[in-house]
Amino acid sequence: MNNFELKCTQLVEQLAEILRAQQRMLVTAETCTGGWIAKSCTDITGSSAWFERGFVTYTNNAKQQMLGVSAATLEANGAVSEAVVAEMVTGAMMHSPADLAVAVSGIAGPGGGSEEKPVGTVCFAWASGKKIFTAREQFDGDRDAIRKTAVLHALEGLIRHAFD
Repeated sequence: MNNFELKCTQLVEQLAEILRAQQRMLVTAETCTGGWIAKSCTDITGSSAWFERGFVTYTNNAKQQMLGVSAATLEANGAVSEAVVAEMVTGAMMHSPADLAVAVSGIAGPGGGSEEKPVGTVCFAWASGKKIFTAREQFDGDRDAIRKTAVLHALEGLIRHAFD
């Protein structure tokens, strides 16, 4: 097991313990991570006790259809924005009985970046009950490194916000 896999497994096991103790369920909404957060969660035996479902909404159309992200929000802010991930996490919660959620949208590269949003820009939203927390981060590395860092950051945020 490499360092990423080990850290990911440790975080998921910690999250699972918290969610089982709180009798809560998790939902994910992912773009640049391509379902990696959901995959990491479901790698754990017994995850159906706390992992409810995951959405991979790679296109803007999918974000709108599956999660209810508004065209106006996408137009005004772009897909990689705190406003969009806030709507993604809200939509994930609305389309699931889960009460803890994460949404991720980013530019993993190697192309697609801009001066305002360079490659490595990743936006996150976490929802716990009715509270929503957002963040915009800048990660370094190639596509794989950016995606792995985003997965770990999302899991760390879930653990942090599970108590909010």
